[in-house]
Amino acid sequence: MFQVDIIEKCKQNNRMAQVQLYNQYCDGMYVVAKRFLKDAADAEDVVQEAFIKAFSKLHQYKAEVTFGAWLKRIVVNKSIDFLKSKKQQLVDLEEVHLKVIDASTDDKWLVDDAITLIDVKAAINKLPEKYQYVVMLYLIEGYDHQEISEILSISEVASRTQLSRGKVKLKELLTLKRNGARY
Repeated sequence: MFQVDIIEKCKQNNRMAQVQLYNQYCDGMYVVAKRFLKDAADAEDVVQEAFIKAFSKLHQYKAEVTFGAWLKRIVVNKSIDFLKSKKQQLVDLEEVHLKVIDASTDDKWLVDDAITLIDVKAAINKLPEKYQYVVMLYLIEGYDHQEISEILSISEVASRTQLSRGKVKLKELLTLKRNGARY
């Protein structure tokens, strides 16, 4: 059965198709939620809520992006909403590889070899909340500024500014760590 067929059947409230779509995406969406949330049960709850919302809003899905990308945005939004409601910190990032997307505009974005992934995770968790979200969405999730502005309900200029300031602060924290200071 092609994915388009599954989605069409889901739109008609076909429970078998909904279970099939859920089973296809639940593990991947859990990984996305877990990047944001500390507690596994909270991540599971967010994924469940995201699927409920996705199934209720499936008529709005226009296949302009893949279903997985559309669902991922819902999971990210639900994760951020959960964090905002609980006033929690962004979490430990398990085995996440940071990628620098704007390397051409930021040639000095290099980290000392002595800095570990654990150090980077800790430094991201020390960033002010408004920078954490943008840094996570941009560097870790790979969203662009237009997408971040939509997700966080901020302007693209604010997204760029917060990313820039967040990266500066992250570099400062990593420099402190490299020099043996505690942050």
